[in-house]
Amino acid sequence: MTTLLNKLWNDDAGQGIAEYTLIIALVVVGLMGIITVFRSSMGRIFQTVSDTLNNAQATDFPIS
Repeated sequence: MTTLLNKLWNDDAGQGIAEYTLIIALVVVGLMGIITVFRSSMGRIFQTVSDTLNNAQATDFPIS
């Protein structure tokens, strides 16, 4: 039994996946924080782009 427990304790097979999962989780939390802080600014930018596109005058291009 002691041999089995020592074997399991020293096994590093899943270590890389756990580290990558933690890194991805930290990146996601960071992005959520950034989006929360800049939410109104980003909304104004998208609204300005949308208004500009909706109010743009359609032009006919000659087909040659």
